[in-house]
Amino acid sequence: MIKATHRLTVAIIGRPNVGKSTLFNRLVGKKIALVDDQPGVTRDWRAADGRVGGLEFTVVDTAGLEDVFDDSLEARMRRQTERAVERADVALFLIDARAGVTAMDKHFGAWLRKAGKPTILIANKCEGAASRPGLIEAFELGLGEPVPLSAEHGEGMADLVTALEPFMPKDEPEEEEAFDVDAAEAEVREEGETAAEDEPKALQLAIVGRPNVGKSTLLNALVQEERVLTGPEAGMTRDAIAVEWEWNGRPIRLVDTAGLRKRARVDEKLEKMANQDTLRVIRMAHVVVLLLDADGILDKQDLTIARLVIEEGRALVIALNKWDAVQDKNAALRRMSDRLQTSLPQVKGIPTVAISALKGQKLTDLLDAVVTTYGVWNRRIPTSQLNRWLADMTDSHPPPLVDGRRLKIRYMTQVKSRPPTFALFVSKPVDLPEHYSRYLVNGMREHLDLPGVPIRLLLRKGSTNPFD
Repeated sequence: MIKATHRLTVAIIGRPNVGKSTLFNRLVGKKIALVDDQPGVTRDWRAADGRVGGLEFTVVDTAGLEDVFDDSLEARMRRQTERAVERADVALFLIDARAGVTAMDKHFGAWLRKAGKPTILIANKCEGAASRPGLIEAFELGLGEPVPLSAEHGEGMADLVTALEPFMPKDEPEEEEAFDVDAAEAEVREEGETAAEDEPKALQLAIVGRPNVGKSTLLNALVQEERVLTGPEAGMTRDAIAVEWEWNGRPIRLVDTAGLRKRARVDEKLEKMANQDTLRVIRMAHVVVLLLDADGILDKQDLTIARLVIEEGRALVIALNKWDAVQDKNAALRRMSDRLQTSLPQVKGIPTVAISALKGQKLTDLLDAVVTTYGVWNRRIPTSQLNRWLADMTDSHPPPLVDGRRLKIRYMTQVKSRPPTFALFVSKPVDLPEHYSRYLVNGMREHLDLPGVPIRLLLRKGSTNPFD
């Protein structure tokens, strides 16, 4: 038998604007990282599964290396890149062949040689004759023969495969045990029955909110390491950074996102791209934590974000950050409750947790609320229970009259979960008033234990029970 070893991790590094994120997207096969001609677009390192020429590995995109060692944003970005390189097995050191070898390239080439990290030198942007002098200059770095590449056009990928192959982990033989046929068959039967239960999929958890409310600080507090950049600068996070994590044995894919500002204020190309990336994350999430500043509870932009999450059918949890700085906590909670009732009446019972991300307070309560809401979002109601409840609801409050005849509600069934979605069979669906639909939805929340998640009610025409 063959036993696979650990997966190779490859970190892409280099000074700003040499094409690191372009190569990352090429290796991943998707446009995940934001790419722009402006230097310094990438600020946090991010990892994804890469594949090229039959080789599979983990590829890490990093911020541009700058020769800065103070407390500035550039210095903090450099420290993040250094952490990513420490965790990697191999570094892909990119230079811009068209620009030639710069003093900064030489500085970080010397740093790599001193660190002793296995390194593959990549001369990027080699799609034309103008890159030839820079390719020859790359030998001066003392990192071996450069691999000519064009990440944007996909040229030279075969040479990259050849350079990566020696670093790929080798499969090791595993000692074979005596084979018991009966035991194996029993194990296969048991696995077939319980595989779906034994291999839980990761809960997709996104952290969203306005700029500078503490989203990155919350992610770092949850994973208990400085995984993403934090600081007083607003709009620091640009890319959506995903972290694979586990809490109480449950796998969680935690995603930090860029702050969402009012659309009228989003005028820069990069901010528009970051906003689009955040919206993509919301659509892919299971649960979204909307992080609010406790001093400015549910302003207009917060409500816009909350409504977006609900319209996308995602489960929503509200976290009031910086709670330790609030003076009158009871008044703040009352204000929050009143705002939810008046501005988000379509989703009653949204869980709200007061936390301090900076001090790590009440984070367990937040995660408990996330897991509970995720369970509600996945809930399925048996059809028999659903129709017994429907009969009680229509007896207590019959449907209205239309043209002198009462509308007939014949049957109800849940067609899907995530979010809970129900089909209601009515004699004249178009004539069922909106207020009666709200009456049924609110009744489901109260009597069928579906608080705080979007509920979709689909009206269908039917004269008889469609399942008879």
